[in-house]
Amino acid sequence: MVCQGLLKKGDTRLQGEYVGGQMGLLTLQDIFCASYPEYERTHALPAYVRRAARAIMQGRTAALEGHIQACPDGHMSRIWYNSCRHRSCPQCAYLQTERWLALQRARLLACDHYHVICTLPHDLNPLWLANVPVMTTLLFQAVRDTLGTLLADPKDLGAQPGILAALHTWSQTLVLHPHVHCLVTGGGLSPDGRWVAVRNGFLLPARVVMAVFRGKMLAAIRQALAREALALPEGIQPQQMLHLLTRLGHPRKTKWNVRIMERYRHGAGVVTYLARYLRGGPIKNARLVACDGARVTFTRRTRQEEADGGRPAAQRMTLSVADFLQRWLLHVPAPQTRVIRCYGLYHHTHAPALAGCRAALGQPPVEAPPSLDWQTVCAQHGDAHPEQCPTCGQVLVCTGVIPRGGAPPGVWAGERAA
Repeated sequence: MVCQGLLKKGDTRLQGEYVGGQMGLLTLQDIFCASYPEYERTHALPAYVRRAARAIMQGRTAALEGHIQACPDGHMSRIWYNSCRHRSCPQCAYLQTERWLALQRARLLACDHYHVICTLPHDLNPLWLANVPVMTTLLFQAVRDTLGTLLADPKDLGAQPGILAALHTWSQTLVLHPHVHCLVTGGGLSPDGRWVAVRNGFLLPARVVMAVFRGKMLAAIRQALAREALALPEGIQPQQMLHLLTRLGHPRKTKWNVRIMERYRHGAGVVTYLARYLRGGPIKNARLVACDGARVTFTRRTRQEEADGGRPAAQRMTLSVADFLQRWLLHVPAPQTRVIRCYGLYHHTHAPALAGCRAALGQPPVEAPPSLDWQTVCAQHGDAHPEQCPTCGQVLVCTGVIPRGGAPPGVWAGERAA
């Protein structure tokens, strides 16, 4: 089943659904086109969530205009539809993600980096859902202040590090699981302007980070409640919330999950991991296995395998379509939400300090990478460029334009272009 008036995925016309170098069999768009309209009729959804859903259903279809490309020698012709450019769409985010990744790689310091993960207890999920923008800001600030304060202490590092922080609100099963992934430099700029590396390859003790993060996050929540910046979840009284915060502050009653992964000789791998979820939403098309109209099956990793760093086993999970859509839509970021933030040496206001650290590490000044296009990205990944003829290798030329919502013309693969 597909969206009414849109081209079928199985049509023999080449639709140009290029996602990371591969063609997907089942996509999120298929699931939304088949099931979202009915779900929308029976559920109250914010306007920005409805816009995200419609963007996913219309991305790379005739609803968003397109053009016809053909080989100059007539070996082939195909239809190429425009992308929706929504950051939650898994099939329209590839090029933008690669551009962000190239920019961040160009700024990375040539030093060890550490991957730090700070997670909120699930007891705070109702408060999160009732105050997503404010809780997002409080979580980022608590993580920033925790790492900045500890690493500024002369007993630990005594310097200002560089931090890239990315918010993820989902788990592998798509349930609400707010946590922040951080890429932290294994060194920093001391108050007297020297580069200082961490001692013995050890960033910080995880227990200390957990205790400080817990204290700062709970203090921030209490302060926000006192100034009425946070709304209480439905059915929760002020005294109940205070009791909850007191219990969460007890080290033996609630565990705050903070993990510091082993050091990386460079930060490119962690930046690539962060970029994977910068755009494209909580689940990629490659994880979708099957959808029969009533149930959706997708693959997942277990948290223990992630913690152990082992190779994830191929495990599958099946949800009803309504449950799947509800979980996915929960993670659409509100407009103007910045899900990746830079602190310390990696903040744009600290460019002179970053330049000084690069000089101390023998690196040249930061240079903005050239703007990436499809040709460059495909060459970097060793893929055939989707805008080249597979027979002769010539770049395809535009032979016609499809208006917004217009019916696709009869252009078939292998047919000589007029």
